[in-house]
Amino acid sequence: MTQIRLKASHILVSAISAVLMLLAPTVRADALQDIGKQIKQGQYSQALEQVDKYLAGKPKDAQGRFLKGIILTEMNKPNEAVAIFTKLTEDYPELPEPYNNLAVIYAQQKQFDKAKQALEMAIRTHPSYATAHENLGDIYARLASQAYDKALQIDSSNSSAQKKLAMISDLMGTGNRPGKATKPIGDARPVEPVKLAETPKPQAATVPAAAAPVAMPAAEPAKPAEPVRPAPAKASGDAKADVTAAIDQWAAAWSRKDVKTYLAAYARDFKTPGGESRAAWDAERQKRIDKPGTIQVSYENLQITVDGDAATAKFRQHYKSASLKTSSNKVLQLVKRDGKWLIVQERVGT
Repeated sequence: MTQIRLKASHILVSAISAVLMLLAPTVRADALQDIGKQIKQGQYSQALEQVDKYLAGKPKDAQGRFLKGIILTEMNKPNEAVAIFTKLTEDYPELPEPYNNLAVIYAQQKQFDKAKQALEMAIRTHPSYATAHENLGDIYARLASQAYDKALQIDSSNSSAQKKLAMISDLMGTGNRPGKATKPIGDARPVEPVKLAETPKPQAATVPAAAAPVAMPAAEPAKPAEPVRPAPAKASGDAKADVTAAIDQWAAAWSRKDVKTYLAAYARDFKTPGGESRAAWDAERQKRIDKPGTIQVSYENLQITVDGDAATAKFRQHYKSASLKTSSNKVLQLVKRDGKWLIVQERVGT
């Protein structure tokens, strides 16, 4: 049977600008670096003790929680690791690495459909995440191998299935791979960061597996949110200008944490991303926006197409809070109702 070895993510980089490496407090970076060294040396019990101490003072810290998930994976505690990575995907849906590491664990457990779904989420979050693409290819190969095995069980003389199975086995290198299918810390190889628009790429932007983890930035002191755009467009009878004005107001309300105005930008029949009820989605958005700290939302490269009372807006969105900085592509579908342009659907990473 074809064996696969998925590559786990070791650090959070894709949704965190490499520039943050220069902003992280020295004490915090040193603590995470020490934990990373212990993981590399296989000192998992000591690493777990240290990361628990670290998280006692910073329970919401994404990098610390991510490292704990890696440690638990290495200690053969997959259920606890899955719980940590799953919660990270809920708290930080913009990060692809937790999805990737969930896929690693699911593949270990031969839950290939779950692994496939997790990797598709990682790619949807960051389409340029090369590790997830490679892992997804391995999952497809594994599923194909199972299908060809089944075909040969039904008809052992099926020469076409025999050739295809042999080709996949050769591709996956089963003859040269002893041992178990998936090792979380896996092959030492850099995780490719997503390039953030208008952010100069430092020399240390690509961090190899053995390097220190990238720390999340410290909480910034409260300060008034900067305007999203200096001169937002006003309703003028020009459909594209009116759509631009609606998007300006939506982003500005988000930035100043005006939940009522922010939610009013969405139509009553808005299609929630997870299929949950509108009331549940509203409550979750309010909970996230009301978290302590400032929020800054801006965008660039806005492209609008209008078809009657329907419009599509595509742009690059930049989000920054006290604990997270991300940049991603976004698509908004809008409709004109009672003279207002309202959002009926939004997609990230397309």
